[in-house]
Amino acid sequence: MTEPTRSAAGAGSLIDINGLLENPVFAGGFGLASLGAILAFARRGALSAAGLMRRRLLVNVEISRTDPSYPWLLAWLSEPRPQTSFLAKRLTRINKLSVTTSTSTTPNGPTEASFFLQPGYGRHIVKYKHAYIAVSREKQSTAKTNTGEPHETLELTTLYAHRHIFEDVFTEARGLALQANEGKTVVYSVRNFDWVPLGVPRRKRPLASVILDQGIKEGIVDDARDFLARRQWYDDRGIPYRRGYLLYGPPGSGKSSFIQALAGELDYSVAMINLSEIGVTDDKLAFLLTKLPERSIVLLEDADSAFVNRRRRDADGYSGGAVTFSGLLNALDGLAAGEERIAFLTTNHIELLDPALIRPGRVDMMVRIGEATRYQAAQMWERFYGDVDPEGIVRERFLSRLDELGLFLEPSEGVTSVRTSTAAIQGLFLFNKNDPEGAIKMAEGLIPPKLEAEPN
Repeated sequence: MTEPTRSAAGAGSLIDINGLLENPVFAGGFGLASLGAILAFARRGALSAAGLMRRRLLVNVEISRTDPSYPWLLAWLSEPRPQTSFLAKRLTRINKLSVTTSTSTTPNGPTEASFFLQPGYGRHIVKYKHAYIAVSREKQSTAKTNTGEPHETLELTTLYAHRHIFEDVFTEARGLALQANEGKTVVYSVRNFDWVPLGVPRRKRPLASVILDQGIKEGIVDDARDFLARRQWYDDRGIPYRRGYLLYGPPGSGKSSFIQALAGELDYSVAMINLSEIGVTDDKLAFLLTKLPERSIVLLEDADSAFVNRRRRDADGYSGGAVTFSGLLNALDGLAAGEERIAFLTTNHIELLDPALIRPGRVDMMVRIGEATRYQAAQMWERFYGDVDPEGIVRERFLSRLDELGLFLEPSEGVTSVRTSTAAIQGLFLFNKNDPEGAIKMAEGLIPPKLEAEPN
């Protein structure tokens, strides 16, 4: 082919590849682009390989803050673990902490505070037995719709070969939680839609410290123990595994004190709901009873407030409890009712309760805890003054004085008796801790005063 022909062919070409490659500017740019693409593919490949290795070699456990084990693990992570090796000492240092403060008021007035340090948000490493565990505590960007609190998660990561170590971690964390509450009763109250501990756990109240009339305390305790021992019996017969009790009587007779002592005797906690509290609705009550803390006695106070508003409308618009009659019934034994539950209802006005509430299945045992009897007064005297009056001589004078005041008379037709409460007797003894004679002299103060409105 002649020279002019080649020139014509070159001119007709759209891209002169040889010319472009011989251009140093283009060649350099093309080389950089190729290098960048290669590095990008290499980075993606490395990330994919790292992800694959992570999935193959590591195992993760994520715990939400709503899970009961969340506080157990935080407490477990806060336990000191002395390390002997140089590497473990350097890797397992927790440098970011958070604090939880709980306060309580002492009888003398000042406030006691306890501080609980725990791992803060971020990443930490701990060594447990022969395994290293990476801990990541994070606060999520999402929040609970009912409270506005952000969601929190705790993630534990270790080698896949050490995956069985998590069973030991959770078992030890639960053991520490039980040990921390040993000899104590945890009281839960409602905050929004969650159960939260009401202050610090309280020392168990001895059952013997609650003085009820003869046979009452023993009857309830025996019934509760029998119920707890018959789980399989209920399952075999297809009966919902729950038990309900109604304690009624005048204020100050010891209803709430007995429930607290019973919880300590059974090694249970108490989950308390006041049905007359503002904001407790049917849906909220049903939801709370389905997510009770484990091994808890649920206490529904002021059960009568679910039926009749015993207060006139105040200036702020409050006219009583928001729980309806049908809402309480459904929460106790409806389709949404939970199982494995012991429920106590208390009321000072049993006459306001509907018969539908106190039928068997909702309330299986009704007990009146009434005004102080001679037996209770004698037993309380023994607990307070038994060491200084071992023969009971002063006790008989005290009981005779109460007889003179008519505090043990049962009401008869046309005659109204004057009765007192065990709370009033205890208050009298507390005022005269070391003075039994003073208690006798002040016994007249046990007569309930008649309160009259001041004239305008």
